[in-house]
Amino acid sequence: MRSRLLFPSQRLARWQLALPLSLLLLALAWSPVTQRLDLWVYDALISQTPLTPTPELLLVAIDEKSLHALGQWPWPRSYHARLIDQLADAGVRSITLDILFTEPARDPQEDQLLASAMANQGNVVLPVHLFSRRDGQSLAEFLPTSTLTRAAAGLGHVHVELDKDGIARGLYRHEGLGQAIWPSLADITAQHANRQTLPDRANSQVAAPFVNLRSNPVRVPFSGPTGTLPRVSYVDVLEGRIPLGQLRDRVIMVGATAPGLGDLLATPVSGRAQPMSGVEFHGNAYSALVQDRLVKTLEPHWVQLLTLALLGLIIWQLPRLLPGHTALLCALLILLPPAIAWLLLKSHSLWLPPTLPAMVGVIAFPLWSGQRLALLNRFLNRQLDALGREPRIQLESQERRTPLQLLEQLNELLQPAEAWLVRDGHMLHGHQPVILKALPAPTHSGQWQHFEDLSRVCFSRQSQWYELGFRWQEGPAQNGLRRFLAELSLNSNDGNRSIRRAREQVSRRIDKVRDATEALAGMRRFVGQGFEQMPDGVIVTDGLGIIRYSNHHIALWFGQPRASLEGMPLVRLLRHSQPEHREGWREPLLGILQGGDPCTLGTAVAGRDLLLHLAPFPLPDPSQFGIVANVSDISRLREQQRQHRDAINFISHDMRSPLVSQLALLDQLRTRSDPIPPEALDQAVRLARRSYQLAEEFVQLSRAEQLTEDRFYDCELLAIAENAADSVDSQAQLRKTRIIVEGDEAIWLKGNAELLERVIINLLTNAIQYGPDNARVEVQVTQEGDKAVISVSDEGPGIAWEEQPFIFERFRRQMDSELHGPRGAGLGLTFVKTVTDRHRGQITLTSVPGQGTTFRLYLPLQPLPTD
Repeated sequence: MRSRLLFPSQRLARWQLALPLSLLLLALAWSPVTQRLDLWVYDALISQTPLTPTPELLLVAIDEKSLHALGQWPWPRSYHARLIDQLADAGVRSITLDILFTEPARDPQEDQLLASAMANQGNVVLPVHLFSRRDGQSLAEFLPTSTLTRAAAGLGHVHVELDKDGIARGLYRHEGLGQAIWPSLADITAQHANRQTLPDRANSQVAAPFVNLRSNPVRVPFSGPTGTLPRVSYVDVLEGRIPLGQLRDRVIMVGATAPGLGDLLATPVSGRAQPMSGVEFHGNAYSALVQDRLVKTLEPHWVQLLTLALLGLIIWQLPRLLPGHTALLCALLILLPPAIAWLLLKSHSLWLPPTLPAMVGVIAFPLWSGQRLALLNRFLNRQLDALGREPRIQLESQERRTPLQLLEQLNELLQPAEAWLVRDGHMLHGHQPVILKALPAPTHSGQWQHFEDLSRVCFSRQSQWYELGFRWQEGPAQNGLRRFLAELSLNSNDGNRSIRRAREQVSRRIDKVRDATEALAGMRRFVGQGFEQMPDGVIVTDGLGIIRYSNHHIALWFGQPRASLEGMPLVRLLRHSQPEHREGWREPLLGILQGGDPCTLGTAVAGRDLLLHLAPFPLPDPSQFGIVANVSDISRLREQQRQHRDAINFISHDMRSPLVSQLALLDQLRTRSDPIPPEALDQAVRLARRSYQLAEEFVQLSRAEQLTEDRFYDCELLAIAENAADSVDSQAQLRKTRIIVEGDEAIWLKGNAELLERVIINLLTNAIQYGPDNARVEVQVTQEGDKAVISVSDEGPGIAWEEQPFIFERFRRQMDSELHGPRGAGLGLTFVKTVTDRHRGQITLTSVPGQGTTFRLYLPLQPLPTD
């Protein structure tokens, strides 16, 4: 039964995340950090999506060019009157003078001229300036002179609200003192340009005259940095240098743009390095207003609702996700609020401050990760303590074993005639041979020294020198024992090396995890490599007979990808091997899964004969049993049994028949009183020769089956083919058969020339025996890629289609030859196939009944031997 201490819950309580996360978000909501981040995000979005200026807007700039031409500011008001007349003659839609006329001119005629021009044009707007008093607390209202106020078509305030960072991002569309509430300059301009109606005032309550009332706050989406809005110079318009068509039906805003003249504002698109003039700021406000793109900030409760929604989502989902998915979710929740803010800003001109909602993901990920790490740390400590109490397989290297252990263990393994061990000149075990004292000591530590029947080595352990030696018994095994000793590594510096352990707590745990991991990995490698290197297949299943482990033999023998074996039912694997025995596997497997006795079953898969030894083994749940199966490939044993039976049949029938005939003939000849006729002697010779031929074929096949690559040597194929043709020349002459050998010289390979020659002899003999008289047999030796090709073609009767698949089987004879042709043992082509296989080659057959037969041998080539 699992302990809760060793297997803690994988989920942390949600309140452990919700409580600290909520407190941190509440603190951030009152912090200026989130407000500054919101302003930074807003500035970035506004700068990336500038608003196209409205085409009718034109700024008339009081710039340095105008100051240089008309003189020092302030100018006579008659200049402004002339400018209004020029613009009126051009047919402008409206004129907004962003110029303060709060005091009467020195010459009353100047005010009259300007008021008259304004009245004649009929659509001139003047600004109302709201300015902080010297005390910095209250606002003062500065109106144009009464004469100009009466002549103006409308008044609009030019007060711009600066944010806490000193950047001008917006204004109030209504602002004033007491009951004198003024629309913004952009609003009054749009009204008189016949483009907009004034918005309703949000605040209509009665207030004292010194109380600042304002409503309808908006942010201005700028068209670009300073100088983006179209403009012309004041002096150019005044002196008529601007074409009238360029001015017709335009909305004109006149204001100062020269440095040091008028107000300059730092904006999101201009920054503090290149501040924007007031008239251009209000021009941007007008352009956004007429395009209905002034940005309104959503009420705080929308931000709070979004924050709570994301908070609930992350509290609900984080305990259910994997660590990798946790990071992905938090990243999405961080990006989601800015994305929503950008979509609202782009499509509806609404601003949703995204920082506080985004902070949900920013804070949640490290907070949750820290809690998970703390839980993981506690879990690892408990697991490591439990793991340390588990038994382990100790796999000590030779370097860590004591000299006495080495002596004892090597003595048991190698069984020398005598052994000794010396430490710093003092004998610890046995007796050192006297002859070694006359020999020089080994020059290298850990290197074995051999002399006659003696072997010794010197090595160090903990700053002490040891000599270990053996005397061997007479026999050929000495070389093998010395090769084994040469592979042993006995030197060790472990005694002089100290392992420095970390003192810091996390580092100590890391060291413990590393030690435990190395121990588990060593045990896994030990068990896994042991199973992999077993000569038999291994299968391990769970309590339902599902395969959980199999070594490479199982995948190879059953023809299944190893990855697909894991998770496959064992009964399905066995049913696929023998579909006709579908029900035969169920009962034995169920019995073993119930803890029954081991059993042994046999099956055949892809031409292999397999023997399965099945046994139960207990699972961690004592009431359940799995199956461990040892699968042995007994194909070679079955093949040997089959060959043994065939050999017995061959000896008892094929070789016995001619011998019986010989004995019968000899008995007849012995009872005859007259001389033995020549025909009887010829018959006896034929029977003896047939017995010899059968025995020779059997012996040659046995040699071929025992052929190994250590009996290969460099041989040249064309010479082998010519020698084979010479060997059957006498047979060919009897049948008047022509043997033609053609091919390329210098085709070399590693092989057994004697058996390869016998292969060609067998093929030529068959071609001569079964072919007609005066026939032609061709032997071709060629090269195709990295293979040598030997082809033997005849003009014989061919081989029947139904017999071709079985032509290379042992003791297989053609039906035609069995009835009335030359008789053999049926081992000749089996010999050809066996020798070809032993040379790692292939043989093909092309035969058409009545048209002849061609055998082709494909043998892998070796490089030409060098002298």
